[in-house]
Amino acid sequence: MADPKGFLNHGREVAETRPTEERVRDWNEVYVPGSLLPIISKQASRCMDCGIPFCHNGCPLGNLIPEWNDYAYREDWSAAQERLHATNNFPEFTGRLCPAPCESACVLGINQPAVTIKNVEVSIIDQAWDRGDVAPQAPERLSGKTVAVIGSGPAGLAAAQQLTRAGHTVAVYERADRIGGLLRYGIPEFKMEKRHINRRIEQMRAEGTKFRTEIEIGRDIDAAKLRKRYDAVVIAAGATVSRDLPVPGRELNGIHFAMEYLPLANKVQEGDYVAPPITAEGKHVVVIGGGDTGADCVGTAHRQGAASVTQLEIMPKPGEERNEGQPWPTFPMLYKVTSAHEEGGERVYSVSTTHFEGDEDGNVQFLHLVEVEFKDGKPAQKPGTERKIPAQLVTLAMGFTGTDQENGLVSQFGLELDARGNVARDADFQTNVPGVYVAGDAGRGQSLIVWAIAEGRSAAHGVDRFLTGASDLPAPIRPTDRALTV
Repeated sequence: MADPKGFLNHGREVAETRPTEERVRDWNEVYVPGSLLPIISKQASRCMDCGIPFCHNGCPLGNLIPEWNDYAYREDWSAAQERLHATNNFPEFTGRLCPAPCESACVLGINQPAVTIKNVEVSIIDQAWDRGDVAPQAPERLSGKTVAVIGSGPAGLAAAQQLTRAGHTVAVYERADRIGGLLRYGIPEFKMEKRHINRRIEQMRAEGTKFRTEIEIGRDIDAAKLRKRYDAVVIAAGATVSRDLPVPGRELNGIHFAMEYLPLANKVQEGDYVAPPITAEGKHVVVIGGGDTGADCVGTAHRQGAASVTQLEIMPKPGEERNEGQPWPTFPMLYKVTSAHEEGGERVYSVSTTHFEGDEDGNVQFLHLVEVEFKDGKPAQKPGTERKIPAQLVTLAMGFTGTDQENGLVSQFGLELDARGNVARDADFQTNVPGVYVAGDAGRGQSLIVWAIAEGRSAAHGVDRFLTGASDLPAPIRPTDRALTV
């Protein structure tokens, strides 16, 4: 145990963010560089090393949280990163992007603010990189087996790294021009600078993983032919079909899916554009969808100089405390103020869009909405609450509905789908096609980055066992697992 009285002597402190007026003028991460290290030892000491550490179960990866908290408290960064990497290939990703279900399951959180697990995690891995502790782990011998991984998001990268380290020859296929999937083009730079992805890619290259960009399996290469070329295949193509909003006026110019808008802003940071083809500059922006992707659109619009930003959510405003239906240690739906929301804009709850209104040139100008209330689980419009708000750029951030079935990947492999439209798989993450596995959102549906990495690791275990008859790779979860999240 780090400090038997740590949770009594120290309150919760989190990473310090830069002033909003400063950070909206650049695309750097919002946190003050180096602000965590002076406080992290005290924060790690708050971990009580519980007899039953529920944080383990709250984390889909099964992270050894009390162990690396203890090492962080003692500032043994080398040992801390070793325990961190034992269950998580990319803690610098999760430490920045995961909503931390582990903290919701923290035993201290029953009656006090939870341990700052996420901040401790990112401090450990950042120290590891700064100290040179993160080195390539090339296999001692090759198996002679080949594996294709389709998709280079967190699930695909995790599966590829695990399989490469097991001695298989792995090639990752990515349809975009750079590796990283949604980590690269869906997550804004101010949430995670892409240098973190780049150095992991270099580590993986040094270990032996091959990367093939601008190749879409199902269009550029027939999926059935790919299956014949490799001994096994892992599908980690994500749930890329965005949920649409079929209301009158949807065809107007200026209405875009979030995944049309956000990648262009990231491409500016990569040097591909001087200015994004879709920009919020000088416009009244409306973001439809109250989740993390919507918040990413809000923060991006602020940095592009929007005249105003309004975020709409059909659900009621969440409470700031757990309700009876979401008791500890489940992951509760609480009112959350992200860094993007700190920077400005208005959030409107319990409203539904009825239609869009445009000008004579076909450009959207107004969004018409109405207040709703839920009856028997369904939203019902409240008469007399209709109004319109200015909207010259609208982004649809309402989630994703499943795997792309139009590019040929599903049909060419002959894959079966489950009732939700995801690629069906068994307990080893294998599809109905022998030797073809699926991990991440493509099989699970839209979910968290921590689930994607966990599924990538588990699918790698299944592939390794398929190829060699046994596997020493860890298998932390099964497809039906839900941990303590809701």
